[in-house]
Amino acid sequence: MMRVNSSQNTGTHYDAMNMRQQRTTLFFTVQDKVGALDECLGALRKAEVSMTRIESRPSKSVDPGYDFFVDISAETKEVVQRVVVEIKKVDIVKDVRCVSSMDAVVEVASHPSGEQPVPWFPRKISDLDTFAEKVLEMGEELSSDHPGAKDPVYRKRRLEIVQKAKQYRTGQPLPRIEYTDQEKETWRQVYTRLRAMHPDYACREFLHVFPLLEQNCGYGPDDIPQIDDISRFLKDCTGFTLRPIMGLLTPRDFLNSLAFRVFHSTQYIRHHSDPYYTPEPDCCHELLGHVPLFADPNFAELAQEVGLASLGASDEDIEKLATIFWFTAEFGLCKEGAAGAVRAYGAGLLSSFGELEYALTESPEKRSFDPSQTSVQKYPITQYQPIYFVAESFRDATAKLREFNATMRRPFQVRYNPYTQSVEVLDSKDKVQHFARSIRNEMQLLATALEQI
Repeated sequence: MMRVNSSQNTGTHYDAMNMRQQRTTLFFTVQDKVGALDECLGALRKAEVSMTRIESRPSKSVDPGYDFFVDISAETKEVVQRVVVEIKKVDIVKDVRCVSSMDAVVEVASHPSGEQPVPWFPRKISDLDTFAEKVLEMGEELSSDHPGAKDPVYRKRRLEIVQKAKQYRTGQPLPRIEYTDQEKETWRQVYTRLRAMHPDYACREFLHVFPLLEQNCGYGPDDIPQIDDISRFLKDCTGFTLRPIMGLLTPRDFLNSLAFRVFHSTQYIRHHSDPYYTPEPDCCHELLGHVPLFADPNFAELAQEVGLASLGASDEDIEKLATIFWFTAEFGLCKEGAAGAVRAYGAGLLSSFGELEYALTESPEKRSFDPSQTSVQKYPITQYQPIYFVAESFRDATAKLREFNATMRRPFQVRYNPYTQSVEVLDSKDKVQHFARSIRNEMQLLATALEQI
């Protein structure tokens, strides 16, 4: 949770001070054989653990075979290790991997690569459902210094809205909120003032998309847009979608979601007593700051790159990636035009009246975006930033980020499959070869298209 002054909007959606609930997922591949699943389940029963979910898919590494995904209730690392040992005793099992939210729980594979610590991370977009109730602050409960903390009507209204987010699950229609006249008036004041400032300070990509949001998603001063309409528009543009959230997520959960091109968005609005101040992300910050650039393909690629790097990353690397997100998606500046004019693209700036203007003066220090330096830069959360990082372009920032991500200690690479909305872990020769074949097919298509131009 960050604290901001009256002319600055909050620029963070996560809080690293609290730990997640423990959870463990077991992955294993088996050859197609009658009774194969029974043998594996017998091994799990022998390990004395309970299953909470089991799924199977055709294997991409064993033909014929199946990949199984099993969630288990394991309270200690010793229990997890026992499960892995038992399942590996089954002769038809070709690969065993285990990821867990417990610190230092290991991922164990049957190949010689050995053991690597890997925190739990979502593999399918529906896994994001596990984040629904794991907010850390705000949401339905307000801190004592929140402007609406002593307003029972506001608190009741907040509870109504966050309960919709709490109940939402993947595949359901996004909840629509019937905003009150008072909420619309708060939005109108914020919208009108920021809309007048953006042409002088915002990057061209932001300014290009904003009118499209007005045309297609109900953006305007008189009503608060619905995230369902916005999400449909974003999906058509870049594949990004919105998902309602009760409050702040952990950095890991928030960044993991970006790997699936999902952005968690609040639906409640700041307290009407001070429309130009909020101690937390609200719909003004989300919809007026973040949303427009998720419709830009180059920015969407940059955001997803941060998310993919966060999957299974160490706590140390998560902190670095969260810092990079802070200095890019929240408080980033970029160059544009032949003269290299500096403009704002960070949502914490684009939804802030005072800091948007301040950031483009000579007062703060401006440095070129370099992930190795940006990732370790300390920053204040209660005042304007003394240092901003300037990207040459979104494409350049993404290229630099990929080089930085290659230096991380994660023992595998991942790719997002948009067809299945799932993450594929490239941790074996068979999986890499399968990926290479798909790339070869795409290259053949590209070559044919070039010949026809």
